Amino acid sequence: MSTEEITVLGAGIFGLSVAWECLRRGASVRVLEKRRVGAGSSGGLVGALAPHIPENWNEKKAFQLESLLMAERWWAEIAEVSGSDPGYARSGRVQPILDARGLELARARAEGARELWQGKAVWQVEAASREWCPASPTGQVIRDTLSARIHPRRAVLALAAAVRREGGVIEEGVTEDPGGVVVEATGYEGLLAMAERLQRPVGNGVKGQAVLLRHEARDRPQLFVDALHVVPHGDGTVAVGSTSERDWAAADATDAQLEDLLARVRGAVPELREAEVLERWAGVRPRAKSRAPMLGPDPGRRDRFIANGGFKIGFGMAPKVGEVMAELILNGRDLIPESFRVEASLR
Repeated sequence: MSTEEITVLGAGIFGLSVAWECLRRGASVRVLEKRRVGAGSSGGLVGALAPHIPENWNEKKAFQLESLLMAERWWAEIAEVSGSDPGYARSGRVQPILDARGLELARARAEGARELWQGKAVWQVEAASREWCPASPTGQVIRDTLSARIHPRRAVLALAAAVRREGGVIEEGVTEDPGGVVVEATGYEGLLAMAERLQRPVGNGVKGQAVLLRHEARDRPQLFVDALHVVPHGDGTVAVGSTSERDWAAADATDAQLEDLLARVRGAVPELREAEVLERWAGVRPRAKSRAPMLGPDPGRRDRFIANGGFKIGFGMAPKVGEVMAELILNGRDLIPESFRVEASLR
């Protein structure tokens, strides 16, 4: 068991996941958050834990698969320790197949999933349903059983509560950097600060906008239609997102792009045409230059580590990210894929 003292900067999904896994290995952990738990993109609405397409396999897809397969047990433990429901459910996903070429690809990918997903989940082609299913020109849809949902805000609060119950300290509204062994999980602002320090681009922030609707569909699969994630949560709401904006003026402001998103989902999913809008949300997600999570030692800085760049897949990657970072920091075991290393975003 480790007695290492670890400071984590940032109480988003990556920071809290690293803190949790370090605590489980016996470390003393302090999390410092300059705003509040889940203040950045980790406090969003959507929570789609969706796999990459099962083809052209690489280490990023393999890492994600392992993390998604870990998630059910991982989040169940968080729920048990914290006494809070993070909103996890492996509910699957449905996607319409738009044309003959798409149908051919979907069937080939079903074969790929049989091998690559190791029999632990399926990607299959089936007839479109009449209910909770967007229109499909081919009459066929893709259904996978690997996709899951999480309620982002509830999840980070549950994870923070679990960290505290295991003896970790979380301080909000703190901007100090205490030195010692430090993990920087500081979101897109951390990427920009790192770029300024190193005088080279390492990543940026991509704004997303999402909407929360009142509609009871908790037992339904999530949908992926017209490039939108439609995610039923367990509290009688459905989250829809998101935009991807490279240029933006205000990080937390919604605008006409969200209204267009809302119109598209109402047109694509009949059940949502009259659904009440409960909330509009905007936030900025950290995207590393490599387009993969950025993990590992911070080059040239002793006892400094980076866990950043979750972008759209941060919650899906979080169980495995926490594990490999804790193993590296506490046990010196380097399990980080090459394309995830900090150096991959410095090239």
